[in-house]
Amino acid sequence: MRYVIIGNSYAGVGAVEGIRELDREGEITMISDERYLAYARPLISYNLGGHVSSKNMYYRPAGFYKKNDVRLILGKKVIRINSARRQISLEDGTVFEYDRLLIGTGGRPFIPPIEGLEAHNIFSFTKWDDAKKIRKVANGKKKAVVIGGGLIGLKAAQGINDLGLQVTIVELGPRILAVALDEVSGAIVSRQLRENGIRSITGHTAKKILSDGKDNVCGVVLDNDKKLECEILIVAIGVRPNMDLVGGTGIRVNRGILVDRSMMTSIENIYAAGDVAEAPDILNNRDSVIAIVPLAYEQGRVAGANMAGGRRVYTGGIGMNSVEVYALPVMTMGITNQISETHEVKAFRKGKVYRKLVFEGNRLVGAVLVGQVDYGGILTRFIRSRADITHIKRELTEHVLRKGEFGPVLLKIADTFNVALVA
Repeated sequence: MRYVIIGNSYAGVGAVEGIRELDREGEITMISDERYLAYARPLISYNLGGHVSSKNMYYRPAGFYKKNDVRLILGKKVIRINSARRQISLEDGTVFEYDRLLIGTGGRPFIPPIEGLEAHNIFSFTKWDDAKKIRKVANGKKKAVVIGGGLIGLKAAQGINDLGLQVTIVELGPRILAVALDEVSGAIVSRQLRENGIRSITGHTAKKILSDGKDNVCGVVLDNDKKLECEILIVAIGVRPNMDLVGGTGIRVNRGILVDRSMMTSIENIYAAGDVAEAPDILNNRDSVIAIVPLAYEQGRVAGANMAGGRRVYTGGIGMNSVEVYALPVMTMGITNQISETHEVKAFRKGKVYRKLVFEGNRLVGAVLVGQVDYGGILTRFIRSRADITHIKRELTEHVLRKGEFGPVLLKIADTFNVALVA
């Protein structure tokens, strides 16, 4: 069996491990347009800020590929899939044939049509090379602007701030991490950023980029005509599934590549996983692109097992975020903002500790944890399982609201429902 995997990130690594569980003999070829072994993308900002060394960026040992008998091709771009002939072509003309193919091309930055984008020292922030380029030009610079206050923008701002630059985040939404955080948690995070030197402007976006006589970025004009000076600009408005390869293949797409619960696309023997795939969403009862690390790996592992002849099923995922904002941990999971009349919300706050639970009937469907997140794994399991918590719901909410003793109650819940603790 000849397996070809396009992409060397979480979905690709998961696929290798899924394949090798069932097939130790098949030929695996993995191709990536990046030059690196599999690295931890959430660590990019820490590497930029000098907190994580390059040698500690990798989440699988260098021997991973040899151990799993993987032919690894780095720094080469796949430009075409010929589904009829079961072939893929590289930009240098090399052609590989496959029996099973995984598309794990991830996402790519969304760059809006802002006037002045051709100036120098403007970057996105999704790859390790982005961080390296920023670090290379940051020496001697004093001010930076980050357009976008989502997770990528937030991490970029922290990394650049750690280099000693004054950073301003510009976010069109009403608060930082507007999709995941509510008004209370958003205010706590904004305050934490401000206390550590990062300013945020919400409710506005950039309409024009200014450059100096050497074509270097020197400022940003907002939609209210306010000007912000900067010598480095990061565009972190969002990421879209990278579906360039599927054009002309007949593979069905929507917002991402459509897959079934085996992670197979509409064409037999071609699978997709990770940030490029549109897969089952547990809470919304529809397919969605949920671009987070744990789901990318899980999808890749399911795809790999099925590529090797298994019968594994992807049960679906939920939206989750986990980030640390200058020693302030933040976790969100499930439904946190789109609250309707069918939802019941219970919350507790004390200083920078905030907990919010969202119920739909007697099921937990969402949670926000700020300041104390040790037992977030249990909440995630309950949301994903859609478990009926009728007989402990009252006790849970009373402790959250009145006593704040969250951990012991969750341990009791875990014991009651035989849920393993994930702290």
